[in-house]
Order: sequence, then structure tokens, then C-alpha cells
Amino acid sequence: MSFLSLLNLSKRYGESLAVADLSLEMERREFFGLLGPSGCGKTTILRLILGLETPDTGSIEFDGRDITRLSPEQRGFGMVFQNYALFPHLNVFENVAFGLRARKADKTEIEERVRDALALVQLPGYERRAVTELSGGQQQRVAIARAIAFQPALLLFDEPLSNLDVALRQETRGELRELVTKLGLTAVYVTHDQEEAFALCDRISVMSEGRVLQTGEPRELYEHPTEIGVARFLGRNNFITARRLTSSNEATGQFKTIDGEHTLTAKIGGASLIPINKNCTLAIRPEYLIISKESPKGNENALLATVREINFTGATTAIKLDAQGLALEALLLNPDGLSIGDVRIVQLPSDHIAVLNQG
Repeated sequence: MSFLSLLNLSKRYGESLAVADLSLEMERREFFGLLGPSGCGKTTILRLILGLETPDTGSIEFDGRDITRLSPEQRGFGMVFQNYALFPHLNVFENVAFGLRARKADKTEIEERVRDALALVQLPGYERRAVTELSGGQQQRVAIARAIAFQPALLLFDEPLSNLDVALRQETRGELRELVTKLGLTAVYVTHDQEEAFALCDRISVMSEGRVLQTGEPRELYEHPTEIGVARFLGRNNFITARRLTSSNEATGQFKTIDGEHTLTAKIGGASLIPINKNCTLAIRPEYLIISKESPKGNENALLATVREINFTGATTAIKLDAQGLALEALLLNPDGLSIGDVRIVQLPSDHIAVLNQG
């Protein structure tokens, strides 16, 4: 049985459909991510889980019981908001103690839990500080301390690192992952940042327009997207329009590219319903392209291409190629003396080509 189940949830605000018949399963002690652009329904889902919103249809089950109609107080989940939501007139101690006081914990328990929570977020001795005197990173830590002080069964995060600068965001997310693991918590984390989701989460649901496009582990989503919306959202890709040549019951299929009319071999994966002689989209990430002077062994998916552009981007160099009308981009750690106008063999490894549903 899943620890948290969202079953056919829908939520409208007027004419706008924020969440559309959405179902998800999350396991105990899992760090689960909801990833997608602004307005895709991520925060609405978090508010439904927390009890700040009620679904129009569907239900929410937590640890085997239906909590759909319970108030936020009855659910007892912890929440870390994007803007921290600290009380400026209270000091650090009182901010962290707020949830404990609401639950009528005794004085000794409050003092012990506040002290322990501040130590966990590396703010020991900050009890009497005014929150207005703290940096953004320190305020964010206070907000996390408040959320974990009453030992919630579920911890929810709504883009809690988005207001921090890049260096501090990278440092804090590592600490956050370590903290959640150390406490044995189950967490649901909302973000629009792919790198952040990959660094933090065990599994991720990629969302668009109130729906889940694909759910999986970070590497699975990155290397094997099944929907064109997932492939577009998760970084750079070469998108190739092609026509399927082989039958639907084969694990590996052949495709004829519309540009350049090359025959490419690819693993079918979850796109087995794409009919023969119908256009579809193939995708391969630029770092998987292999550029060489000679044809590789087996010659599979090896195309003759001319170098059109070379752009140094720091850790990698982006190479724009023209394979007889098919535009491709490769990312190389070392361009190895390549020059514009050079003719090379570019190989597209079949196990790195994704056959995409249009979504």
C-alpha cells in the first residue's frame, strides 16, 4: 500500500482547470518531486495534500485512511513556503515553536524540540534573534526548523530555495536532502528547476496543464522520456521528425527521417502504438552524439555531416552539424581540432534515441 495516494483529483478555479483527473502514488520515506513550469498545477496539488484546498472530484489517502475532507490541523503535515511565511514580530524561538504551541505541547517539550530543530538546520544559539535580522538563507532554515519541530509524518515544500542566490541554493539543497533522509521523513517537493529536482528527488512527476506527463527516477526521465513535453522541458535535445518503417510488435524499429531521408534504428520503448508510415518524433541528447573521422564498427545510425558552427560554452563545446539536410547538435568535452566546414561521421547511438508520444 502506498503511503500517500492521490486518486483522480480534479480542481477548478472558475473556468480554469488547475488539476485534471490526476492520480499519483508516493511511498514512505520517499523524496518525491513535482516538476513543471509555472501554472501547471504543482502548487495546487500541494495545497490539496495539505488541506488548504478541497478537490472538486477525487480523493486523497494517507497511510491507509481517507483524509480528503480533513482540515490542515487534523492532517498534521509540515509545510515550507516559497516566501518562508515567518512572523516578523516573533523571534526565531517563537517562530519555530509556533506549531508546537498550537498543538499544546508543554514548555519543556517545546524548548527541547526548538533547540533540536535549530541544531539540525545549523542555527544553534539563534533562539533570541529577530527574524528580520537574518539573511535570506537563515530565514529559510528557520522555516524548515518550524516545519520539522513537531515531527510531521509528511513534509511539503513549495519552491523553498527559489529566493536564494545560486551558490546558496546549491549548498542548501544538499543539506536539505541530508536532513530529510536523516529524519526518515516522506517529502513532496514542488519546483520548476530541473537541476534542483534531479539533485533532491528519488522520483519525479513532470507536469503540464494540470496533468502528469511522466513519472520516474531522474535518470530515467532524462535518458528515456516518453512524451515530447517531457523531452522539451528537461534540457537540450535533437528533435527529429521521422516516419516509422517497421511493425509495432518489434522491440527495435527503423525510421526514415523527413529531413535528409536517413534510416535510423531506435528502441521502440513506450511508443509502440505509433503506426507504420506515420510521422513521429525522435529525440537524442546532444551529449550522446559521437563525431569521428571514420565510420564506427557496425555503421549503425552513422551519418555523413558537415560542421556548420562551433560554440564554446565552458565545460563543453556545442557543434552544429548538417547531415545532408538534417540539422543536429553535439556537445563535446574536447572539440579535438574540429573546424567549420569539416566533414565528419556523426553517430546517433540507438539506445539513446527516444521515440516520443506527442502528448
